[in-house]
Amino acid sequence: MPINNPVALDVLKELVAVESVNPDLVPGACGEQQASQHLQKFLQQHGIAAKLEEAAPHRPNVVATISPSASAADTKPALMIVAHIDTVGAGDMPDAFRPRIADGKLYGRGALDIKSGVAAMCAAAVAVIQERARTARPFTIAAVVDEECDSLGTQDLLRRGHTADCAIVLEPTDLQLVIAHKGYAWFEIVTHGRAAHGSLPDEGRDAIRMMGRVLVALDELEKSFASRAAHPRLGKPSLHASLVSGGQELSSYPAECRLQLERRMLPGETAESAEAELRALLADLEKRNSQFHATLRSDLGSRPAYEIAEDSPFVTRTLSAIRRVHGSCNFAGMSAWTDTALLASAGIPGVVFGPSGRGLHGADEYVEIESVYKCANALREIILEFCT
Repeated sequence: MPINNPVALDVLKELVAVESVNPDLVPGACGEQQASQHLQKFLQQHGIAAKLEEAAPHRPNVVATISPSASAADTKPALMIVAHIDTVGAGDMPDAFRPRIADGKLYGRGALDIKSGVAAMCAAAVAVIQERARTARPFTIAAVVDEECDSLGTQDLLRRGHTADCAIVLEPTDLQLVIAHKGYAWFEIVTHGRAAHGSLPDEGRDAIRMMGRVLVALDELEKSFASRAAHPRLGKPSLHASLVSGGQELSSYPAECRLQLERRMLPGETAESAEAELRALLADLEKRNSQFHATLRSDLGSRPAYEIAEDSPFVTRTLSAIRRVHGSCNFAGMSAWTDTALLASAGIPGVVFGPSGRGLHGADEYVEIESVYKCANALREIILEFCT
């Protein structure tokens, strides 16, 4: 049974209209509770017994395991489909939570990232339950909270014991099949000087100028990445300075300067290897200048890169299912991190797939409506592929 396009579009519009800004990103934001409750009601109205599971206070995941029969209810799900329901803040997007349709596109905060994926996932599940006789194994759908910050939703999903043989994670991919994405690690470097009155250069030591040496060395480190073999789908690793602060007032030598930076990692790289690079960089600066002193923090957070072999049975079957529906689908990589890596670390191999659009997190975020329907039909075919 094909996807009911009006149902998919309606739930997408409704979800965009319900603000679900991540409160860990925007202090005071309402969070995901209202959107999760709305989605649960929609699924229940369509015969799917969805539950709310709190990943954090007032921040519930929406989870439903759909089984073909009571006897199969205790069987491990063949497939898990995951999409996040939180969004970033409105920023400079006008009327961010008033969905607007123009030229085949739906505009609004979260339209592309990734309430369109939530709508496609739900529309696919609704279509499949209407042909339940064709499925033999259960599958799980989950709309999770907090992906935009700490992935509390997916972590809670796993902590509660939800599992499956494999997973589809919904993110904007232009309807291509993403089989690799980068990881990241956050660090803080503090250069240490000596506070003194600005008129006493023999007593003061300038921590901010010391940080200048660090920035130059970071430039050199990133240039060295160019000599490394590029990943066929992800290119080269990267780093950037994110936040910098230091000093007390104009008339004093600064005793401290603080830099926070992000390192984007390829498969095979780890937070530990990235930390070792930075420690070697600082040690070299100290060796070259006896007045230079800096410390490194590595506990700000990190997530691993992810990759799955394109010839693995799960990937080849998923690609075939998508191509049966759309004819064309290619492999791709993604520079952004996704929850797929968390699922894989729990023994659930996954791929990333989702609709098309532009303006991610920007003032003109939109999703191409036809791509939402195509995504939903592909998900329906994938469910039938793995659950029959």
